[in-house]
Amino acid sequence: MSSLAGKTAVVTGSSRGVGADTAKLLAAEGANVVVNYRQKAPRANKVVKEIEAAGGRAIAVQADMTSPEDVRSLFARAVEAFGGVDVLVLNASGGMETDLGEDYALKLNRDAQDDTLTAALEHLPEGGRVVFVTSHQAHFINDVETMPEYVEVAKSKRAGEDTLTARIPELTEKGITFVVVSGDMIEGTVTATLLNRARPGALEQRREAAGKLYSVHEFAEEIAKMVTADVPTGHVELVGGADDFLAQAGRK
Repeated sequence: MSSLAGKTAVVTGSSRGVGADTAKLLAAEGANVVVNYRQKAPRANKVVKEIEAAGGRAIAVQADMTSPEDVRSLFARAVEAFGGVDVLVLNASGGMETDLGEDYALKLNRDAQDDTLTAALEHLPEGGRVVFVTSHQAHFINDVETMPEYVEVAKSKRAGEDTLTARIPELTEKGITFVVVSGDMIEGTVTATLLNRARPGALEQRREAAGKLYSVHEFAEEIAKMVTADVPTGHVELVGGADDFLAQAGRK
């Protein structure tokens, strides 16, 4: 029996892409899954239906992660439906949108992540796990330059990672582990598509540098593995093509 059998996982930003595939994979391992979405209910409901059709249990819950009220409602719904929360996957991110304000990247990628963790700690038990999903471009931004179009988003995601990592002592005191999963550019994601549109050829350049770019499903598989992996708290799992980042950062 899977170690996730009967446990409940909240996956933020999981109505499509990497989050949706992560939700499906966790459900396939026996977890009750909360599929979070900001706006597109039909898309989230489709993920739930696919999980249920495969024999899993899931609900879709609307919550704008930048709204503290929405975030608390998200966890309340999870507890109401499944009795508790054991795993939090912080997958929701953004910042390349042009219509949500200048400070939206920091609001979502730093402040909302911190607030979501605070809300989760009211429910996560001893033995719980928090997984923060990021990118190499963000994880290494303090040491390795990235495309100008992505700099502010990368900095905001790194700020989010630093803010969460600083809370490891607090999490450890509660018996909760924290893991970071960082991926190279992922084929088929919104961010990769937007970057390639802003800088034609960017995806191909990254593919050549890395040797291979992971697909959405392949990256989701790595995230799902880290939910139960036997790794120390604070572990950073580098997924795909990190050698050149490590070399540039002088950490190889």
